[in-house]
Amino acid sequence: MADQNGYVILTAGETSLVLECAIGERPNMLYWGARLEAPDPDLIKAMTTRQHAPGCADTEIASSLLNETGTGMAGLSGFSAHRNGMAWASLFRVTRVLRPEPHRVEIVCEDEITKVRATHLIGLDPDCHVITCQTQIENSGDTALAIDWCASASLPLDPRATRLFGFTGRWSGEFHLEEIAPFLGSYVRENKSGRTSHDNFPGLLVGADETNEQAGPCFAFHLGWSGNNRVRVDRLSDGRSFVQMGEYFFPGETSLAPGEVYQTPPLYAGFSSRGFSALSRKFHRHLRYKVMDGRIDGKSRPIHYNTWEAVYFDHDHDTLFKLADKAASVGAERYILDDGWFGSRRNDKAGLGDWWPSDEVYPDGLCPLVKHVTGLGMEFGLWFEPEMVNPDSDLFRTHPDWILQAEGVEQIPFRGQFVLDLTRPEVCDYLFDCMHKLLSAHDISYVKWDMNRDVHHPGSRGRPAISQQTRALYALIERLREAHPNLEIESCSSGGGRADFGILRRTDRIWTSDSNDALDRQRIQRGASHFFPLEIMGAHVGPETCHITGRRLSMELRVATALFGHMGMELNLLEESAESLEVLKAGIALHKEHRDLLHHGDFHRLDTPEHVNAVGVVSDDKSEGLFSWCNLTGHRQTLPGRMYVPGLDASKTYRAKIIWPKPVRSISRPSVLEATDLGGEGMDIPGEALMQVGLQVPLLHPETCLIYHFQAV
Repeated sequence: MADQNGYVILTAGETSLVLECAIGERPNMLYWGARLEAPDPDLIKAMTTRQHAPGCADTEIASSLLNETGTGMAGLSGFSAHRNGMAWASLFRVTRVLRPEPHRVEIVCEDEITKVRATHLIGLDPDCHVITCQTQIENSGDTALAIDWCASASLPLDPRATRLFGFTGRWSGEFHLEEIAPFLGSYVRENKSGRTSHDNFPGLLVGADETNEQAGPCFAFHLGWSGNNRVRVDRLSDGRSFVQMGEYFFPGETSLAPGEVYQTPPLYAGFSSRGFSALSRKFHRHLRYKVMDGRIDGKSRPIHYNTWEAVYFDHDHDTLFKLADKAASVGAERYILDDGWFGSRRNDKAGLGDWWPSDEVYPDGLCPLVKHVTGLGMEFGLWFEPEMVNPDSDLFRTHPDWILQAEGVEQIPFRGQFVLDLTRPEVCDYLFDCMHKLLSAHDISYVKWDMNRDVHHPGSRGRPAISQQTRALYALIERLREAHPNLEIESCSSGGGRADFGILRRTDRIWTSDSNDALDRQRIQRGASHFFPLEIMGAHVGPETCHITGRRLSMELRVATALFGHMGMELNLLEESAESLEVLKAGIALHKEHRDLLHHGDFHRLDTPEHVNAVGVVSDDKSEGLFSWCNLTGHRQTLPGRMYVPGLDASKTYRAKIIWPKPVRSISRPSVLEATDLGGEGMDIPGEALMQVGLQVPLLHPETCLIYHFQAV
């Protein structure tokens, strides 16, 4: 929207953003929330006037877009820097306001005393209504500027946003939501693992007391960055609250020479007045159409078969060929050869860094297997872990200085591997040449890019370097994609350890978790869905007995869980019974039948009791819906409740039926299954009734998942 006397107003969809940025004043976010049809910035400012309170400063301390040290604001400053201990109290005032596009603004600020220029880059996506915030810092002085901390922005929270949810987890248990009890003070999560991490995903959800999945005002925040990060919420004693996200720096990590510029990673922020699911759909669309490069938009996501949990490091010619035959027979469309194909890699203690096929295991190279796989009509994919090296490798014996390390500090043991220093151009050249050679010589269309350890002492040439390391990783991936425009890349990091909008700007899929336990995956995939759409979340059918949890689960449950994602398989198909293979084949066919809906529709999470996970997808025109209801455990009540189906058209009538598993049975009869023939031909039910009356769920055993289909008639 147009500027108004020192204000900038951005409006899209149900969201309005009002920025105060008069020349000579400090920039401030005056309003962010529900759409204002006729915003009057002067009126908003008058309505939100704050005043002096006894025991406080004589004048009210106003916030700014960074709450930098010189403002005197309580809580953590959004920008902290100094020149050898001097010039530390930065205070930015607006010098220019640029409008490169109708929905973007660049607010240029200067501090003439500390000689720092800060440019706030703020955009409101006109289609998806997600805000993107970045800060650009330029050293306009004549001495080095050391930056201790620079948030992408310091964003105020609506006073009604009282409920806060952070993300925690662990390896094989990622994306767990954690509600934070009301507090005064600070909520801080700092991640120093060198990757997005399993336990500190950089995301936040905030809602009002009444907010749920389908209704109520809410906000969400995500830092699009794959390295170290800090997530912070400050609730001040004066009633104000602020969210900050940005890179976490080790001491002395970031210093700008005169004229140099640092730019923060993007902070993505969204608002919805219609609940958390509606907010997730905004992030899904923004990721699909504004963050990812669109190179595979016109292609269906192929069914994967991954060899890892079938063979591990025991690569055998006959077994791998037979697995390919069996995978193709049940419907796989892509075959990925996982770890163990290269160098001396017969276990996880050797070979990393030696990226050429093992003469011992592949005397004729990879060509015979690649040709066999592609001859079956499947694409061929290959596993790499480019950033790592084993001490027992030709690469390390030749270049022991090519690793990240802190001088005089002993390396922390982690999977028998070290981290290569990507900030050295010769290291990236070596990795590119190895991968480029393999990809050029074979019909390989997919790379599973893994990263299996934390980075504890990320030193390069004596200085900490994760910020540079992360940017070097991005550049290496971009270089490989430029050389191979049709190559697809999966971001894997011991599962979901590197899943964020930063890596997805350069890749096409995330491996959501190393746990293929379907019950674990129900919760993991639900948590990840707050920011990631189904088509980029790798979801595999694992073995009957999960290799990580030891839990035995039915093929029907494993299939139903993997169906709601980018579906694949990771089990030894040669050991499965004919009956199980038929169930798997039917599930894959069902996924293919509804793949376009699953991967392009509007996603919904349902509010359910703790023992149930229920999610679904509805087409854009509301003509079709697919919903999953999973009993994770037993329920407390005698009978289960009803499923209230969101997202449909109340004026339409839908043929409702349960399409998985077949046959579907209730513990006792008669039930809703017989009353409505849900397990057979189904029943025509008005959309209004499905949404408002709800559909009774049959009495089910624990660890049972039903998939409902609703088709407008």
